[in-house]
Amino acid sequence: MRELARTAPRRGVYRVYLVGGGTAVFAGWRPSTIDADLHSDREEVFRDIQGIKERLDVNVEFARPEHFVPELSGSGNRHVFLETIGPVSFYHYDPYAQILSKIVRGFRRDVEDARHFVRSDMVDPDRLRALVLEIPDSAYSAYPALSRSAVEEALEEFLAELT
Repeated sequence: MRELARTAPRRGVYRVYLVGGGTAVFAGWRPSTIDADLHSDREEVFRDIQGIKERLDVNVEFARPEHFVPELSGSGNRHVFLETIGPVSFYHYDPYAQILSKIVRGFRRDVEDARHFVRSDMVDPDRLRALVLEIPDSAYSAYPALSRSAVEEALEEFLAELT
């Protein structure tokens, strides 16, 4: 985060979102991640990303949950502020979008991260269910590998394991 802020253009302000493993590491749920998933609406904040990757020996991917699962209504209002360093404000990407992506992917580490979202009170299970049920059928057309029934089944299996 410090390196991104240090190398960001000085004109303007930027928002950078931690996604996936970045959120898990920052929140202290696990000590490391294979790659740091980041997102920003202003790509120029990443102008030195290759240099940062080399200097810090870290893998960086540009990803957000909507690359893998349909967008949840109100997602833009649920990002969690972390801190501002210079011209860059850092946030956890919407926890509800992140947890849905992890539940649908279903890998062991993803499911464990999903449990942490709930345990940390970043995600309320009932609100998550309501948001997923609100996804319009038409949203699934952009995700040919997903179906409403498969997403809802994965969600219900995850929620049942919590109790």
